[in-house]
Amino acid sequence: MIAADLANKIGSVASVLTVMAFLPQAWKIWRQGDANAISLRTYLLLVSASGLWAWFGYVIQSVPVIVTNSICLVVQASILVLKLLSRR
Repeated sequence: MIAADLANKIGSVASVLTVMAFLPQAWKIWRQGDANAISLRTYLLLVSASGLWAWFGYVIQSVPVIVTNSICLVVQASILVLKLLSRR
């Protein structure tokens, strides 16, 4: 029981940090409307990876994995959309 509690606490902290890592970049792009410096390939990979991680979380029925990666997926996908719109 103690090991599971510790694992959940570690996972929760990691989840918050993972989401927080994308927010400054997203905020800057949303605020400035400029995504030219962002790598299209990187965000294609990140969106794909977060989608697969969320699916994996669903398969193993892990709420922290699902929630974290779903939030990351939304943030990353919005950055990707802004990147694609900035290429016009």
